Amino acid sequence: MVRHQATRCLLDTVGTAIAGHQTDLSRIIHDFAASAFGGDGAQLWLDGRSVSAPGAALANGMTIDALDIHDGYNLVKGHIGAAIIPAAFAMLNNGEVSGKELLARLVVGYELAARAGLVLHSTACDYHTSGAWNALGAAAVSARQLQLTSEQTRHALGIAEYHGPRSQMMRCIEYPTMLKDGSGWGAMVGVSAAMMAKGGFTGAPAITIEAEDVQGHWHDLGESWHIMDQYFKPHAVCRWAQPAIAAVLELRRQNKFSLEAIRKIRVYAFREAVSLSMHCPKSTEEAQYSLPFPLAAALVNNQLGPKELSGPSLEDPTILSLSERVELIEDDTYSARFPAKRFTRVEILLADGTVKRSREHLPDWDADQPATDRKLRHKFRWLAGEMLEEQRVERLEKAIWHLAEATDVTRLTTLISASPHVGLETHRRSV
Repeated sequence: MVRHQATRCLLDTVGTAIAGHQTDLSRIIHDFAASAFGGDGAQLWLDGRSVSAPGAALANGMTIDALDIHDGYNLVKGHIGAAIIPAAFAMLNNGEVSGKELLARLVVGYELAARAGLVLHSTACDYHTSGAWNALGAAAVSARQLQLTSEQTRHALGIAEYHGPRSQMMRCIEYPTMLKDGSGWGAMVGVSAAMMAKGGFTGAPAITIEAEDVQGHWHDLGESWHIMDQYFKPHAVCRWAQPAIAAVLELRRQNKFSLEAIRKIRVYAFREAVSLSMHCPKSTEEAQYSLPFPLAAALVNNQLGPKELSGPSLEDPTILSLSERVELIEDDTYSARFPAKRFTRVEILLADGTVKRSREHLPDWDADQPATDRKLRHKFRWLAGEMLEEQRVERLEKAIWHLAEATDVTRLTTLISASPHVGLETHRRSV
């Protein structure tokens, strides 16, 4: 069951990375990694260029973060797979591990990162990005690959915690840019920490793991599985905006009103969702940390992927007009229930004076109502299909879905790493 969930998380994250490869953020960070992190230990996904393991973790992690449609964990208000999966792949070297071993490493990373995140959120006064605690999960994954001793692993975790990016999440949301959630930096720090510890570099004890007052978060390690509580996203925007999008799409399906008939859309949500107040974003990053714009784009397109949040869509007059008609209102009862639950309700006022009211909505595909395997595989084909030819998408999906049966992961790493412009014949020869 846990291994199957790790497979689901891997499929979803790789699909996100493929779609995120279309963004300017991904192009810039890939070029930066190729120039600043030279080496031959790992490869940039959908690129083929060889770089060092920390460079690959950084660039591939930031590419996942570039498109906000990856898995996450409500209780840590952030994302785990965006750092753990690129860190695990960066440390594969020639792919000479079994599929079961790779999935085991992912589970280790998810569990360490989740617990470190819970501790840091409960002991630190600031709302920090995911990279701060993801660095420890990435270090654990890398320590397993490098076969570090227990003492070396302890140092690796200490180094990762000390140097993990304690960047301010709300600053990123209030001023949306390519900084995002710090996951790429967390992955890079974790990989680097393990490599440094192997060479003898020492680090102070990781207090998120070793402090006496946090042991309650660690006593059931290996018995209780936080990876099972991950949520998935059907839309490429901040999780805080997702319940409102689910609400308006349901109202539209139930009532069949035209977009022209909408006079105003009132969204009643928790404080953090109301902070996503940008109506006319100028970039993909601003669109993903908005609520009015993606809500309007979803009404127009009935989906939210890379195309709906970039390029011509950012200047679409129909979307912009609808976005301006969205009003955000804080509901104190919803704010009190955040982050464990993220409730939203919506009212749509029509030109004839009628009001369509939604039920209370949580985000679709939350952990207690998870996406089915069929839905996640459909999402993967949708996201990957915008970048890759159909046969490669099918082969990549099959390689991930049956990873537990693979004696090594070379086929999978080759399919992920090769440029989108490499044809199937080249793939056949290489795998």
